Order: sequence, then structure tokens, then C-alpha cells
Amino acid sequence: MGLLQDLQNHILIADGAMGTLLYSFGIDRCFDELNVSKPEEIERIHSAYLDAGATVIQTNTYGANRIKLARYGLEDDIKIINQKGIELAKRALQKAENKGYVIGTIGGIRSFQKSAFTLSDIAENFREQLHVLLSENVDGIILETYYDLEELKTVLQIARKETDLPIITNVSLHEQGVFQNGTRLADGLKMLEELGADIVGLNCRLGPYHMLQSLEEVPLFEHAFLSAFPNGSLPRYENGRLVYESDEHYFYEAALQFRKQGVRLLGGCCGTAPKHIRAMAEAVSNLPPVTEKEVKERNVPIHVLPMKESQETPLPDIAKNRRSVIVELDPPKTLGLEKFLTGAKALKKAGIDAITLADNSLATPRISNVACANIVKSRFQLRPLVHLTCRDRNLIGIQSHLMGLHTLGLHDILAVTGDPSKIGDFPGATSVYDLSSFDLISLIKQFNEGLSYSGKSLGQKTNFTVAAAFNPNVRHLDRAVQRLEKKISCGADYFITQPLYSEKLIEEVYEATKHLNVPIYLGIMPLISSRNAEFIHNEVPGIKLSDSIREQMQKAGNDKEKGKREGLAIAKSLIDAAFDLFNGIYLITPFLHYEMTVELTEYIHEKEKAKRERKISHV
Repeated sequence: MGLLQDLQNHILIADGAMGTLLYSFGIDRCFDELNVSKPEEIERIHSAYLDAGATVIQTNTYGANRIKLARYGLEDDIKIINQKGIELAKRALQKAENKGYVIGTIGGIRSFQKSAFTLSDIAENFREQLHVLLSENVDGIILETYYDLEELKTVLQIARKETDLPIITNVSLHEQGVFQNGTRLADGLKMLEELGADIVGLNCRLGPYHMLQSLEEVPLFEHAFLSAFPNGSLPRYENGRLVYESDEHYFYEAALQFRKQGVRLLGGCCGTAPKHIRAMAEAVSNLPPVTEKEVKERNVPIHVLPMKESQETPLPDIAKNRRSVIVELDPPKTLGLEKFLTGAKALKKAGIDAITLADNSLATPRISNVACANIVKSRFQLRPLVHLTCRDRNLIGIQSHLMGLHTLGLHDILAVTGDPSKIGDFPGATSVYDLSSFDLISLIKQFNEGLSYSGKSLGQKTNFTVAAAFNPNVRHLDRAVQRLEKKISCGADYFITQPLYSEKLIEEVYEATKHLNVPIYLGIMPLISSRNAEFIHNEVPGIKLSDSIREQMQKAGNDKEKGKREGLAIAKSLIDAAFDLFNGIYLITPFLHYEMTVELTEYIHEKEKAKRERKISHV
């Protein structure tokens, strides 16, 4: 009799956690590699779960794939680690009193940074591990801890083509009853059944309480059984370690409730131990599985209010239809906003379309750009374009930040990765990078649909317009353009470039990007001295100045005003080169010398006025 035949008439008990149990013993390393270096420890845990009443045990191969093993330099040991994992599970089962099943475990890859690995990367990685597990004659395959439904659907289809063995798909949820893309749990599990999964259910992240509530909305399926592998509890942080606490009697009662929800394969995940498995096994011993259940009416999502229509024309629409100038004016590094506000007022008078505010550029702390943005908007009715980096905030902080921006009515964002902290004033500070710039763009667009990262309703749709960064100062421009195309697929509405100092490069950028259907604001930053020029040429990655520009700046000597005049002259020649190629110009103010970007703004408007007059005269 096989696993699926057994499930027709019985509730089967699976094992509990492997990783957190090893962690509780003081082991904090690559758990999968212990199949080779500490086989007796892994076999002992398998035996403990079997003695507790489990008849389905998973191989210790959750992270035994090339991508995860590469973190430990073990990517070439995939075959031996997986083979030993199966061998140990089978050996423990052979010694057990009861018969049972060994299921090959493959864990999910994607976490917060969906863009870190493409689906083709994941598919290739998955096939390699799957083939090893199948070659060792396991009794089934379990795909567990998949937060991303797209990833799970991809690997499930591969597995279904490769084997007729039972396939278990256990998903993980950030929020009760809903995937992070907003798909309801019942709908997602139905998709998995239709793709060939034999057992569908939940594992990890949620304890019994929230997992049961999630399953209340899930019907019994025609072709797939239900599974549940809850966490032991919410962990607490004690003396630098995560500690799980839960009473086994609680799991006894929970097992009875899981049975009522139609679960036929019941195990445990993080924080569970043999005592929890024993309690669940005792609870459902000799109880038949339910064949009918009352499905709780699907929770009606919080009504999502439509986004408030902005009175302002989106910046990309402006750049598509007319000349547009935006100017970066960085918030000060020290307290006091007098010069910054004077500069903002002058730029408003000069007729810029928006003021852009960096987010602690060069990893140096400055006055909050959100505070500055709110002030210039309310005081001068000047449109702020707020930069948002992935460096300084974790996923929680980024979402809170976005909700704050929406609440303040600040709807223009430049999504950037952010300079690493080691180059700034505090090189020992932590760079977070929970998300990449690609992920951040996607998250902002998900907010525009009224959904948080976890898939939970925000109650309102935001109306952010998202700019993305573009650095053309690279050796292979075609690769940089491929990154732009990827950012467009994530939802980028337009691009802002790093400063360019070559008329030839400006033409090359135009030719390389003219096929894109989104506007580009070309970056121009005036030089202020020969020292400034040499620093940019020699120390700023990716930017090189021509010999003629460096010589021109050297002629200014130590005369500060002459240096600025030379810098302005160079900037104007670059504007001339870009003028008929790019509607959008992005001026970067050097060191709060706002009078320079005011002059360049006026220069652009004068050129535009002259161009219009020439057209009229020709008519």
C-alpha cells in the first residue's frame, strides 16, 4: 500500500522540525551538511519522531540545493548530501517498529528578494536536487515553505512531469488566509491541485491558531488531500537566540481541530519536537478522517478605496509631452534648513517641475528627506520627488515609510538600492537590503493595488509614480539597458540617470534607449573646481571625465568663482548635446550651490523659448 492509498482511510502523522531542533541543541551551521558530518545526530532525530508516532518522515534536505549550499561553499556536494539524507531516513525507518514513508524534501528559494533568482535559475536548481532524490527511490516528494505561489507552480510542474510519486505542496503565508500577491489560500491550493499536487496545505510561519483559521475557508478537494505542519509558537529572543515555547497538550487539542478541517497529513514545523508529534498522534489515533466539512464563508477583503486622483500631471507624462526640468537639492548634513529652503524657493521661482531629495546619499546621515519634502511642498507648493533606498530600512520599515509618504500626499518616488554603508560616515553600520531596487519597485506598485507585501489589504490604493535609477557610465551599455527593461517589467514609470560628462555618451545613451516607451531624465551635474573634477574622475566608480574637461577645470586654478563658471560652461554644452534628444533634464546641485542649478534651469527655459519662437517664425 502506498502513501495516497493510506490517506484514503487514515490520518497520517508526519514528523516535526529538524532545523530548529538542531538549533536548540546548540548547532548553528548548514543543517543539511550534517547528513555527512554528523549522521548519527540526524538519524537519532528521525528515530525520535518515529518513536513518537510519525509514519511519514522527511529527509534532512530542505536546503540541499546548489543555491543554498553555495552560501557555505558546499555547492559541489549536492549529490552526497541528498543521498546521505535519504539513507539516514531510511535507516531510521527500518529500525522502527511501525512501517512508514520517507519523503524527499525540497524547500523554497524565494524570500523577500524575488528578483535575486529568476524562475529559470530556480527551475535549473530544482531539477538538479529532484533528480538526486528520485534516483534514491523515495516514497514521495514534499515541496515546503513556499511563500511565492509563482515559484511553487513552476517547480510543481517540473516535478509532476518527472515522477508519478505522490507530491506534497506546503505553502507558507505571511498573513492568515492569503498569499503575498493577494491570492486567497483556497484559490491557490486549488491551482496546485489542478497542476497535479496530490496533497496541498500549509507549513511554517503560522502556529495552530492562525493555520486553523486559514483552513476554515478551504474546502475538501476532489483530487488532493489536505496537510498542515504548524509552527510550535511565536519565537522569543533570549540571550541572542530564538526560543520556541508551546505546550504539547495544546497540540493535542489542535490536532482534533485540524481533523475537523479535513487535514489528513499532520506534522509540525519550526519549534515543534517529538513531544508535539506524540501529542497529535495520540489525539487522532483510531479517528477516521472527515469526508465533509462546512466551509466558512470567505472573509470579505477590507474594502479597498480607489486611489485619490492627484491634481498634478505625473512627471513621466510631463516629460513625454514637453520640456521638463527636475533638480536635486540634498537635505543638509547638519541641523538647520535656512540655505536649503532658500535654494528650494529660488528653484521654484526658476520654474522647475520637481525638486528631488536624496535619501542619505553616499551613506551619510542627513535631515530626513521626507521632512524636507513635506516642508517645501507646504511652504512653496514645490513638488517633491523623494528618493527611497533599500539600505536603511528592513521590509517592515519600508512599508511603514511608504504608508507615511502616502498619508503626507507625497506620491513621487525614486526607488534605489542605496550606497553601501561602508563608504559613508559610519562604515560599521548595517546595510539592510531586505529588498533590491527591483523588488522595491514591485512593492510600490503592489501598494498601488491596495496590497501590502504580505498580500493584506491596505484599505486604500496608493498612487505612487515610480522613477528608477540608470547609470550609463558603464563599460557595457547594452547590459545597463537590459536592467532598465527589467525595471520596466517590475513597474518603473521613468528613469533618472547618473550625471554624464560626455557628449558622445549622451548620443550613445539615446541610441541605446530610444526603443523604450518610458521617458529618461538625463543627469547633468556642474563641476565646481579642478579638485572636484579630479575626485569624480578618480574616485567615483564608473565616471570618467575627458582630458579636455579636466584641462578646462584646471585652467580655473584655485579661483572658486572661475571654477564655477567653467563648470557651468561645461554643463551648458552637455545640455546643448542632450536638448534635442531628451525632453527630461535632471540637474544635480553640487554642495547646495543652488545658484548654479538655478542658472542652468533658466538656460534650459531660454533654449526652449528660442526653439518655440523659431518654429513660429518658420510657420
